[in-house]
Amino acid sequence: MFKGKTAIVTGSAKGIGYGIALLLAKGGANVVMGDFDAVTNENAAKEIEKQTKAKCFAVACDVSKKSDVNDLIRSAIDKFGSLDILVNNAGIYPFKPFMDLTEEDWDKVIDINLKSVFLCSQAAAKAMKDGSKIVSISSIAAFVGFEGLTHYCATKGGINGFTRALALELAPRKINVNAVAPGSIDTPGSSGVSDEQVKAMNQAIPWKRMGTGEDIANAVAYLVSSGADYVTGQVIVVDGGWTLR
Repeated sequence: MFKGKTAIVTGSAKGIGYGIALLLAKGGANVVMGDFDAVTNENAAKEIEKQTKAKCFAVACDVSKKSDVNDLIRSAIDKFGSLDILVNNAGIYPFKPFMDLTEEDWDKVIDINLKSVFLCSQAAAKAMKDGSKIVSISSIAAFVGFEGLTHYCATKGGINGFTRALALELAPRKINVNAVAPGSIDTPGSSGVSDEQVKAMNQAIPWKRMGTGEDIANAVAYLVSSGADYVTGQVIVVDGGWTLR
């Protein structure tokens, strides 16, 4: 499906990002994996190469820094000659009550979750040919409030607005810009959730289970495929029906 295409996935060392990188590699894409955790990311790239026989390349990258982002894009071009797909997945969600948030707490989440989407999208768009694809990972937190995550919710709402506006600006070049908004997903980042909390979350989800990284990867794979060439500026919610309540 993606043979001959080159994709960058940020926050790729584990969780949703790893699942996306794996599925794109299975589809034949050359995958550049950008993550702050250099060792875990390098191991993840090797594991994906072993599983898929695709070409994977790990790049240590702080996506909140323009210089690192420029290096990431340049590495993809130097390694594979082109850039066709960008998946903005990197993000953090440190729980903290609003009244306890410091300016530093706020800035860190804004920089990693939202500023990075601007930096990566701009740098990628400059390097991409017409007809390329950009997908950002949003969240149902853009539509539903979560206590202790005001900073996180703000970034995901920002991603949705950014996606719609950028889709208009890049439409003349036929570059599709979309987002996927996951619900509750079973990833290493949710390992601290108790069994009781998982049970309560599952009860709130019409499908009675948490989502998986593969669920999100499948939505991304659709949006970066030729089958979604006429889809742009959209946010696809993948949450097992949670937000329908």
